[in-house]
Amino acid sequence: MKETDIEWINERRDFIKKAALGVTVAACGSAVCGCSSNTKEEGEKVVLLSPDGELVTVDSSHVKHVHKTVGVSKEIARQGIPGRKFVMVIDLARCKNARNCVTACQKMHHLPEEKEWLQVKLMQDSPEAAPYWFPKTCFHCDNPPCVKVCPVDATFKRQDGLVLIDSDRCIGCKFCMAACPYSTRVFNWNEPDQPEEISCLEYSPETSVPSRVGTVEKCDFCPDMARIGELPDCVTACPNGVFYFGDQNEDVVTNGDETVKFSEVIRDRGGYRFAEELGTEPRVWYLPPRDRLFPVERGLDELPEEIKERFKDVLGG
Repeated sequence: MKETDIEWINERRDFIKKAALGVTVAACGSAVCGCSSNTKEEGEKVVLLSPDGELVTVDSSHVKHVHKTVGVSKEIARQGIPGRKFVMVIDLARCKNARNCVTACQKMHHLPEEKEWLQVKLMQDSPEAAPYWFPKTCFHCDNPPCVKVCPVDATFKRQDGLVLIDSDRCIGCKFCMAACPYSTRVFNWNEPDQPEEISCLEYSPETSVPSRVGTVEKCDFCPDMARIGELPDCVTACPNGVFYFGDQNEDVVTNGDETVKFSEVIRDRGGYRFAEELGTEPRVWYLPPRDRLFPVERGLDELPEEIKERFKDVLGG
């Protein structure tokens, strides 16, 4: 590696250390980032495009897939994005448990395989009805019980509809977990195993990283991506267009390939909110699993046995 290449890498590290959440995306979708000068094990050399338009050779051990984000203050992060009212629509007729959404979410937030903020359940409304796949995120309720019970204001509702967590405030009392009727929150019982360049960053409620032991986490709808006009990773990773994300104020949602009016798709497709009788007013809507694209059995293809075990109570055997 040339001396100029090493100098460029060190400059990028210093930038990350100062900006905390600012990352520079290279042409291949990766970024050179870090906040420690510790020597890492060398790997394969790769060529990236620097922000100045120059090709630089970088050791692959320094390359991570990191999304470009805009660092904002804690105050702005708690207020939300002005004029927006984010909403998600999930088309159950398209889901076949591909689990790309789960993998993308875990990669985005540097989560281990066993920790799933986004889960895919197997549902059956009655013994006579056919089962169907049911992706479950945090519902970002407009009347969130989790916010009401938090004694330190760590869980909060933003003006753009999102419910987020500030781990700097979280004391790990788990009141929010007990109050959430959807069981969408997880607790960090152990010190998280995450890359050093992530663990040394300053925590932001908009990125939900780095994870911290003794705190609560959940799906955040990727507000850092929304702030730069991009869709959450679960939306873009789905091969079947199951997830639609958008702004209710503009009456528009999209899955990346298809853009529709939110009000029309909910009205024409019989959209509903899960367990709406609880009065939580979720910001996630479901389209019923009518005229499904895939038989439910397709969702079991090539799954590890430990994941298949989750669905035996529905499928039997």
